[in-house]
Amino acid sequence: MSDERRIPPSFTPAGGRSSRPSSSGDAISVGGGTGSAPRPTGRVGRRDDAVPLDGHEPRVRRQSSREVPVSSADRSGGARQSSRQAAAASRPPRSYPPSQRPAGQPPAQRPAAQQPAGSRQGAPAQRPSSPPPPRNPGNGGTAAAAGRPGGFRVRKGRVAALVLVALLVLVLAWPIGLMVWANGKVQHVDALSGADGTPGTTYLLAGSDKRGSGGVDDDTSGARTDTIMVLHKPRSGPVALISIPRDTYAEIPGEGMNKINASYAWGGPPLLVESVEQLTGLTVDHYAEVGFGALEDLVNAVGGVELCYDETVKDKRSELNWKAGCHEADGATALAFSRMRYSDLQGDIGRAERQRQVIAAVSAEVVQPGVLLNPVKQVALVDAGTGALVVDEDTGIFNLGQLALAFRSATGPEGVTGTPPIADPGYNAGDGSGSTVLLADDADAFWVDVRDGDLEPGTTVGGLDG
Repeated sequence: MSDERRIPPSFTPAGGRSSRPSSSGDAISVGGGTGSAPRPTGRVGRRDDAVPLDGHEPRVRRQSSREVPVSSADRSGGARQSSRQAAAASRPPRSYPPSQRPAGQPPAQRPAAQQPAGSRQGAPAQRPSSPPPPRNPGNGGTAAAAGRPGGFRVRKGRVAALVLVALLVLVLAWPIGLMVWANGKVQHVDALSGADGTPGTTYLLAGSDKRGSGGVDDDTSGARTDTIMVLHKPRSGPVALISIPRDTYAEIPGEGMNKINASYAWGGPPLLVESVEQLTGLTVDHYAEVGFGALEDLVNAVGGVELCYDETVKDKRSELNWKAGCHEADGATALAFSRMRYSDLQGDIGRAERQRQVIAAVSAEVVQPGVLLNPVKQVALVDAGTGALVVDEDTGIFNLGQLALAFRSATGPEGVTGTPPIADPGYNAGDGSGSTVLLADDADAFWVDVRDGDLEPGTTVGGLDG
């Protein structure tokens, strides 16, 4: 006969209650009476909660969670829990991203939309299908990624700004680099006298014809300055470019009276500066010397210049072979053009005029767009102009730029060019200095007008008196 108190299996194969009949000995009761429903405390299986049966230790029956009775308090709590569960069940299920959906949680289903009148009932609501956004090959993601904070978007405005900055850097870097390079090629010499300054800014330009170099090769020893020009920018009034004939009879400090270009042969740039200051009464602020070889290179660097002379000339000394009129001249022809004097009836005066013409023609070509916007020509021009350039210790590339601007003003329509007034172009003093150029008595007043800017704009001054 089977023991009615034998513990049945914990779970039956099928849902619901066990088919085994219940007995009072199998129930767990606390202080109960017969015929009443068992009221467990909710703590199943603890030995101190079991009631002894026939003096033996009670056996604890393991029941299915469906069969465990609950107290009234549990019923009320369960009712509240059931109501909460029902409310939760009535809400739409929570939607998780695919990567964050809890294990075992099915995808959320959207509630069916209200069907409009006349539509088929029972048909599930369908969201309009749309093709997936195209991938953007530029940033490795979809096109929508460009709008997200972490996406990469190329803005046309930013690209344009970057291009503009790059161009600006190039535009500024090139001339600055060219100036630095040119400044490093310029040679410096101690030339200024340190005398008290005079009103305005005075530049002394010298063209050196050192023998055996600079396009000159004959048996004359030493160095001469075939070109001596005073460029003065007054505080007000026209800028003046005055050529001093190299044979001008002048006082040379410490040497007495002689041709002014002898000062360069005897004492170099410093003595030449002092001699010019003694003659003009102007303090030289900047000194610049260019070899004649550089003049030839400058003309070639700008592609040649147009020169005009009304006489047909075949001069052996300068090697100038010229037909009357205007012609395009290369560097060698321009050099001979500016050096020729023996075949010129005006001698040194006529040569000074041609020298100014050559320099003015080069200056006009330098500012042409074909030169200014051509880096190759710019480099050739700077290399030619600075390779044989010597300036005083205080003059830099910026001062040379100011000199060029002042030269353009002097040779322009409002400038003044010429020579000091001359009394005799073939004066012989009998002191062994040979044939010289004697300046007129009013030369001192002429230099005062140059200093103060009182000369008539757009005129050619000086020359022979009478």
